Amino acid sequence: MALSSTQTDHLRRVDAIGDPPARPTLVPAERYHSPAFAQLEVERMWPRVWQVACTVDHVAEPGDYFEYRCGPYSVLIVHGDDGVLRAFQNACRHRGNALCTGAGSSLRELKCGYHGWTWDLAGALKRIPNRKGFGTVHMSEFPLAPVQVDTWERLVFVNLDTSAMPLADYLEAVPTDIAWCGLGDFRCYATMTIAVDANWKTIADGYSETYHVQTLHPELHRCMDDVYAPQMIWGHTGKSESLYGVPSPRLSGALSDEEVWDAYVYTQGPLMGVAEGTPFPRDQQGAGQSVADVIAAQIKQFAAGRGVDIDWATTDQVMRLHQYNVFPNMTFLASADHLTVMTSLPGPDPDRGELVMTLMTRMPAQAPRTRPADVHMSAADAHPGVVMSQDIAVLTGLQRGMHQPGFTHLVLSSEERRIINMHRNLERYLDLPEAERISEAAAGG
Repeated sequence: MALSSTQTDHLRRVDAIGDPPARPTLVPAERYHSPAFAQLEVERMWPRVWQVACTVDHVAEPGDYFEYRCGPYSVLIVHGDDGVLRAFQNACRHRGNALCTGAGSSLRELKCGYHGWTWDLAGALKRIPNRKGFGTVHMSEFPLAPVQVDTWERLVFVNLDTSAMPLADYLEAVPTDIAWCGLGDFRCYATMTIAVDANWKTIADGYSETYHVQTLHPELHRCMDDVYAPQMIWGHTGKSESLYGVPSPRLSGALSDEEVWDAYVYTQGPLMGVAEGTPFPRDQQGAGQSVADVIAAQIKQFAAGRGVDIDWATTDQVMRLHQYNVFPNMTFLASADHLTVMTSLPGPDPDRGELVMTLMTRMPAQAPRTRPADVHMSAADAHPGVVMSQDIAVLTGLQRGMHQPGFTHLVLSSEERRIINMHRNLERYLDLPEAERISEAAAGG
């Protein structure tokens, strides 16, 4: 059920903490570095959850394909010559060789490069070289193993569990909550995969709370309200809202419009096409207008320059960032002219993972297709902006700290309840015994 404007306004005056608990929540630290726990995730969780694999822009035309990897799993997403999007486990039914790697186009069939077994784009086996050597074999016995695939707006999701709940049910209230934004108008222009020395959960946690903003992102703190940042939990999903273009209420003393503008330009300048050091355009500020109104107007002007009209959006819709978490590893940030999707993936061991940033921009409907650029790099070589670089830089120290013998549990507040929710979902999929589940800290003596 949609909230009324009065209810929405009230919600936005709720702080990020909400109702504080009696005691902190304790999460066992070994979940972030234990090989046994990581193996449980591989066996019981990753094959059973919906995961965003790529975008519609990666597989927009017949013959397009994209390989999605998560730990040991490889899923091949194929746009069939009949126009249907399908996904398969990326393994030849003969000896298991991967059929395709990476992404590409103009695919006409799926042929194993090892022994030549060949399937059509619908996954039906159509050719076995030297077939008589196998005795009696029916082609219909060995189709490619199917994987559930579905789309929401421009995002393509997969689930290895063919009996899993539909994607629409898994996403819960998220599509309705963000429907006003028109996410289908965004197009992916690039993905950036960054290898980091941290567990996938360590990466994901950084995009599941605003508690760190006041310390890790001092520049952002000067142009973002991290106090009145209400949160919602639905089940597999949750969200947070943060208003930009205003200073944090935590700051002592008022900031001038120029100071808020400078902080926004420094941290978010590319979103409005303004170079660092550009002075506040005082002459463009009308009577009664806030600095947020001026920034929103600049963002609308920047959008118009690429043929996009967002004059329908209010200042609040332009400046309020809606951050959604979808279990287990997806966070996306959206406002009227911004969409970034972030996922975290397990690496070759529990102390390594990948951060995948899917970068999107709103485009006019008639814009020609542009194939996304997919780039891979190390954390040392990645420079995805001031704030994201700060988020990445802290990960190695976080992961190292998890191993220290005196650090047995994460101690989480209600402001970090989206992290807590992730762990509760994880426990459910892993079917952990009660003694291994998260708990409330015992009262001190």
